[in-house]
Amino acid sequence: MIIIVDFGSQTTHLISRRLRELSIETKIIEPEKFFEETKNLKYSGIILSGGPGDVYEKGAPTIDIKVFNLGKPILGICYGQQLMAHLLGGQARLGKKKEYGPAILTLKDNSPLFTIPSITTKDQRPTTINVWMNHGVEVAKAPTGFSTIGVTNTIAHAAISNEKLKQYGVQFHPEVVHTQFGMQILKNFATICGLKPKVQPITTGFVDKLVLDIRESVKDAKVIGAMSGGVDSSIACLLVHKAIGKKFTPIYIDSGLMRAGETEELKKVFKNNYKMDVKIVNAQDEFLKNLEGVTDPELKRKIIGKTFIDVFEKEAKKLQAKFLVQGTIYPDVIESAGTKHSKNIKSHHNVGGLPSKMNLALLEPLRNFYKDEVRTIGKILHLPQTITHRHPFPGPGLAIRIIGAVTREKLEIVKKADKIVEEEIRKAGWYPKLWQELAVLTGTKSVGVRGDNRAYGETIAVRAVQAIDVMSGNFAHLPYELLEKISVRIVTEIKEVNRVVYDITNKPPATIEWE
Repeated sequence: MIIIVDFGSQTTHLISRRLRELSIETKIIEPEKFFEETKNLKYSGIILSGGPGDVYEKGAPTIDIKVFNLGKPILGICYGQQLMAHLLGGQARLGKKKEYGPAILTLKDNSPLFTIPSITTKDQRPTTINVWMNHGVEVAKAPTGFSTIGVTNTIAHAAISNEKLKQYGVQFHPEVVHTQFGMQILKNFATICGLKPKVQPITTGFVDKLVLDIRESVKDAKVIGAMSGGVDSSIACLLVHKAIGKKFTPIYIDSGLMRAGETEELKKVFKNNYKMDVKIVNAQDEFLKNLEGVTDPELKRKIIGKTFIDVFEKEAKKLQAKFLVQGTIYPDVIESAGTKHSKNIKSHHNVGGLPSKMNLALLEPLRNFYKDEVRTIGKILHLPQTITHRHPFPGPGLAIRIIGAVTREKLEIVKKADKIVEEEIRKAGWYPKLWQELAVLTGTKSVGVRGDNRAYGETIAVRAVQAIDVMSGNFAHLPYELLEKISVRIVTEIKEVNRVVYDITNKPPATIEWE
């Protein structure tokens, strides 16, 4: 086992996921509870996670310095490296440059942490790897006994090590897919800990165990499911359907905030393939009334979350159901400040948007998984690719793709734009290459010309992102010809729009959705 100390990073759980893929057991512990929760545990190493704090600030999360005297290998990542330096007599300070995205790490010294067969030369000369940064603070001075084993153009101590004590610190995030050889680095640390990492894929047996766990949790209770037509809710509902059969009723609430044609597609797929009768509840008027005049993104999400629960509780009462199934996945949890030291990025309607008191118990079989893992589960369940390979769609729907107040008129504009973007991306063969594509009604108006007349119309922003686990992502380098087709269609077919822009921001610092 490796203990992961959680200082609030958005990617703490992702470290655990990577190690799980290597058959390494983990336990995530808050720093304040480390010694209490590990006193009866057998473990081989410690990882100090990243986090949003500044180590030198008053009240910043910390850990008892005795952790460094336990004789266990330690890897500090980002905030974890800075805290290591801060506690052991080095120095961490605000960097000259904040970095959010790619950087090049030059390896200065041989270290078992960076044993990378595919790039290491025979004479072990320094080489470079691409890494992913997300920080403002950096290590300015390494602690006594530590040597610098990696630098970047802006960071003098991007990787440090005390080989005698088997203690390491890296400023970058090896757990995100954008770090080259990141998995190998974590594998190397596990090996340093005396463990034997090996790749562990999700199998049919693993999915069978999930189904059994659901059956044992629910017992004889009736269950309803929040079915949206997206990947996560579809697979969560299918798992529960397999577990308890007719005791489960999937419910699709038509909020009016969904994509064009969503309801019909969902009914067809699940009735034809799985004999699941999805109950459709039309609540468009209720959602639009509750959102009337609301412009704050967080408030929108919370109103939508509460409205969903209100409708579900009415339906549950009719069916005498005790549980509500949701397709919550781990990125929803962490962005909604799901751990003690993490910061709220945005409240997902199915996590931070839920009311504090509910009459239904939540059943979230996918809560600890990432989207790519969820898709693997869907494939094992024989869900068609039209579901498993659909691009993600936010639970709050198009409400968070409208900057400002939500109205029926604005919904029609963004629905049309969304459909055009998807159609053209599919035609060009780009759909399988992307994680997600979307259109945003920005709320910004600008002057244009239509038929020699002055027009003052809306601006649509198009966004297309490539990612694997969605904790990080790059904007897609779509061809100009494709962007032009999208732009021409939008301004031609949607009379209210006279300008289209393309969002070229990576995650981080941006999130994928605008709200």
